[in-house]
Amino acid sequence: MYRRPLQSAVRQLLNASASRAILGKAIEQDVCQSRALVACQITADAGVPNHSQYRALHSTRELHTVKETPQTTDEEVGAFTKLIEAIGFTGPLKYNKWKIKIAALRMYTCCVERINYDEFFEKCSLPDTLNSWFLVAQLHVWMCLVRMRQEGRAGKYMCRYIVHSMWEDVEQRSKIMGIDAIQRKESMKVMTETFYAALFGYDEGILSDDCVLAAALWRNMFNRHCEDPRQLELMVEYVRKQMQFIDALDGEDLLLTGEVKWRPLVEDNAQSILKVPSPTYNDAGL
Repeated sequence: MYRRPLQSAVRQLLNASASRAILGKAIEQDVCQSRALVACQITADAGVPNHSQYRALHSTRELHTVKETPQTTDEEVGAFTKLIEAIGFTGPLKYNKWKIKIAALRMYTCCVERINYDEFFEKCSLPDTLNSWFLVAQLHVWMCLVRMRQEGRAGKYMCRYIVHSMWEDVEQRSKIMGIDAIQRKESMKVMTETFYAALFGYDEGILSDDCVLAAALWRNMFNRHCEDPRQLELMVEYVRKQMQFIDALDGEDLLLTGEVKWRPLVEDNAQSILKVPSPTYNDAGL
């Protein structure tokens, strides 16, 4: 029942909950973390030897050349814009705010409608519950937040509504399951703490080696219950290739459409994301 589609998409955009004001602080991460990752990759290309624990998927030279688009620098804003944003409002953005909100809802929908949750439950030995669904969904929401934070103020504005859509959806699904109001309030509180803890853990993992990322996945997604190291290995590879894939997507398209396509959990050739397939021709040269 909890896996039914979104029940009130438009209402998610109009009824922002004041109780989640802490969201602004949680996703105002300094973009220098993303720059640090790029700097580490450039250093690796310059001749610094790779550590043995790095997997071939994200330590090859081709991987470093995929992310060729420059990082978005902080936008220059006037004194008035700084003033109104200091008191909690959002100043003028590069794109229409309503379009960004719609794109945020669509991006969140991609996180819940374009993921094969049954495959995640089977491959990672997760129970088919609302909590397991949430743990898988929050991993994909986090990857979207990391990507959109690279798009300056407009991207951060979009992040707020991605997370807002997530909480509205979780609450609707819990109501559909018949969870009473008191238990639902307690569950939402626990999920909120889990989500923000996962954000910091995943951020540290994506900027570090595979061991740190595996530890973050073990704590957050597997809830410290994973006896098969191959499951952790599978998820580390999945996160690395997924981040590599969405980093190559055009930022303007993401801000205006919110369309995200995900790589499958298991694929025969993960290195296929690093290069465009060569065209094939028939005997006539067509």
